Amino acid sequence: MLLRHAIGSVLRRLRLQRGKTLRQLAEESRVSLPYLSEIERGRKEASSEILGILCRVLDITEEQLLREVGDEYASLTLTSSAQGTDAIAAGRVSLRTGAPVDLAASLSLAA
Repeated sequence: MLLRHAIGSVLRRLRLQRGKTLRQLAEESRVSLPYLSEIERGRKEASSEILGILCRVLDITEEQLLREVGDEYASLTLTSSAQGTDAIAAGRVSLRTGAPVDLAASLSLAA
């Protein structure tokens, strides 16, 4: 789990809660729409300056944003960890490498 995914998720949620489109947020913040989209999808890391601008436009303090990001990060990390444990228990992930395993192919090779 990367921190930028949690930041993007929180920013998207805040934007939608405020009834803003991505285009509106881009115009109000003067951040390019493609770049803002990449931030929300967790593909780009926003600078502290960009995050500060987005916080002002979304009417949230940087401290509130960081708290929400921390909560989101913890939630996503727990979910990711639980899914990994379930996959290992179900035999869908190699214990040695952590790579996905095609269980059907493995069983046919063993037979």
